[in-house]
Amino acid sequence: MKVGLHPALSDTNLDANQPSSQRQLSIAIRAITQSEDQSLPLNLCLILDHSGSMHGRPLETVKKAAMQLIERLKEGDRICVIAFDHRAKVLVPNQAIDNLNTIKSQIRQLSADGGTAIDEGLKLGIAEVAKGKADAVSQVFLLTDGENEHGDNERCLTLAQFAVEHKLTINTLGFGASWNQDVLEKIADSGSGTLSYIEQPEQAVQEFGRLFNRIQAVGLTNAYLLCELMDGVRFAEFKPIAQVAPDAIELPLQPQGDQFVVRLGDLMTDAERVILANLYMGQLSPGYQAIAKLQVVYDDPATGEEGLKSEQVPVEINVQSTYQPSPNTKVQQSILALAKYRQTQIAEAKLQTGDRSGAATMLQTAANTAIQMGDQSAATVLQTNATRLQSGEELSDADRKKTRIVSKTILQE
Repeated sequence: MKVGLHPALSDTNLDANQPSSQRQLSIAIRAITQSEDQSLPLNLCLILDHSGSMHGRPLETVKKAAMQLIERLKEGDRICVIAFDHRAKVLVPNQAIDNLNTIKSQIRQLSADGGTAIDEGLKLGIAEVAKGKADAVSQVFLLTDGENEHGDNERCLTLAQFAVEHKLTINTLGFGASWNQDVLEKIADSGSGTLSYIEQPEQAVQEFGRLFNRIQAVGLTNAYLLCELMDGVRFAEFKPIAQVAPDAIELPLQPQGDQFVVRLGDLMTDAERVILANLYMGQLSPGYQAIAKLQVVYDDPATGEEGLKSEQVPVEINVQSTYQPSPNTKVQQSILALAKYRQTQIAEAKLQTGDRSGAATMLQTAANTAIQMGDQSAATVLQTNATRLQSGEELSDADRKKTRIVSKTILQE
């Protein structure tokens, strides 16, 4: 596996007469396979909520989804299953895929009871999946339908960060309408995982399958972007960098010597991670100028090698005495995707403070942004909720969760 690293500026030309200029830098990163068999061994952990509120059809559909997922694992893969209510237990210890019937039998016997302690399930799941992480793609699927009523949300976030430090990726699945979208989003975002919404029980199989397709495409793990800026170039002070694809995620930017470091997490072979940086430049001399150098550090589970480095890629801009704009339409799409996410965040914040009119206005703005980028699914959800607020209606829990999901990604119909 190698890394594909492709930077692009929002405008490749710059006015030499301007004392200060701003540009968005899009950085598309993916794993490039060098053989036909790109599938790496998986080390998968399912952490399943079986609290009392999951009784009946919800738990039955989740068990069905889990069993169908396990059937897709192949020789060399590993699985473990954790079940939690207000306590947590190891339902299936970390093991190779040898006896599917025994594993499925354990899942089939799971029944609904008790309260909800997400952090207990997360703690036990991280410990169990870590036992099989050597030379494998280690992924956690955490599913819950409720608030962390018997647990500690801050502990969940601490555990998510612990998982990142131990090269584990956590994906979260909110089932129904009563889960805490802020907590599940932060758990997933901390390690560049995915937040999924299972609105109706029958969607469980589809969402588990969608996530499984994504982790099957992982080619490289534990990736970091290294960015070195040239003299006269700096990051914006407020929200300087974010991921815009496959999901919108605000990213921390860590200075390290003369470079800046951004954690990327897993790199897929079939989809790019697209990072968008906001840069400011002082006045530069005419001609082609390097404004940054980019590199990716990563692990390759196929070979067991860690801390590998891609080639360093320069970012150049054409400084013109007679400026002629040269906008990049693909970068503009990334700018719109991030705007949609941040506009929706502002709308949610206004709604929490009781500013319904302000929230409706921002949702309308986000809907218009979605239309600009051709994201009709998001535009429909955002416009519908803006109209509801404008007419005096309340947004249901399901409405708010759907809004969060469409703000982060483009739904696949």
